Amino acid sequence: MAKNKMITAITATVAACALALSACGQTADKTQPTATEKPKVLTTFTVLADMAQNVAGEHLDVQSITEPDAEIHDYQPTPADIKKAEGVKLILNNGMGLERWFEKFVANTEAKTAVLTEGITPIPIAEGEYEGKPNPHAWMSPTAAQTYVDNIVKAFSELDPEHKADYEKNGETYKAKLAAVDTKLKDAINQIPENQRALVTCEGAFSYLARDTGLTEKYLWAVNAEGALTPKRIADLEAFLKDNQVPSVFCESTVGDKMQPIVESTGVNFGGELYVDSLTGPDGDAPTFLDLLTFDAERIAKGLTKTAK
Repeated sequence: MAKNKMITAITATVAACALALSACGQTADKTQPTATEKPKVLTTFTVLADMAQNVAGEHLDVQSITEPDAEIHDYQPTPADIKKAEGVKLILNNGMGLERWFEKFVANTEAKTAVLTEGITPIPIAEGEYEGKPNPHAWMSPTAAQTYVDNIVKAFSELDPEHKADYEKNGETYKAKLAAVDTKLKDAINQIPENQRALVTCEGAFSYLARDTGLTEKYLWAVNAEGALTPKRIADLEAFLKDNQVPSVFCESTVGDKMQPIVESTGVNFGGELYVDSLTGPDGDAPTFLDLLTFDAERIAKGLTKTAK
């Protein structure tokens, strides 16, 4: 009897171990996707990631290659960024020459790519070493940004046809929010006296916004800060400020204090930093794209309704 009990116990133990090993083998195979695993999508910068997340809802894992507050034109991807691209199904980029590093980044990935400015008529750069090339900052127009959303919906629907209806619904909802911000933005700009509607910034990032709102745009450089503060550019900008009695100048948050020499030489008011290429962290002024547009509109309106010095 004792012998039979021992045999039974051994048999039960072996069976339990076999089941445990089987279970361990199943969980250890990380190459097999789980039922809850979401397709991974990368964007080149945080503004695009926020747009894309509004369309993706709960169906996709959307991440930005660059971090909040990063400068994106000449960004140098890190080894961690390259690793982030492993297993990615889709990468969204702006296009129009914005991300100079993009082709190198995607050279060794099999992920599909989508250009979000597809279908937008570019505004050519009017001066400087990039004259005639497209100004890439089209997302700064809430109207053009709605085309970005359409392109995101299309890319997501092709990636994940099962949830196409959700992407289309989310896209329409987000476009309505962009249209509402567009109205608020134009209302804010319309409060500026007509003779003071001149927007002077470090980078020519507001060409599309200026076109939509009737602002006259002037800047130190178009898309690249390299060589921006030449004597000729400074003299041209100083003359523009004087001739147009511009009350305030601005600079983008990611490029430092390159407007300071102009402020010191002319005595013009510095209206503050504007957000363009990057969102802030959750506690900053522009944690979402809608916040970014609203913040910039209010700051521009406040700065340009001052009395020129």
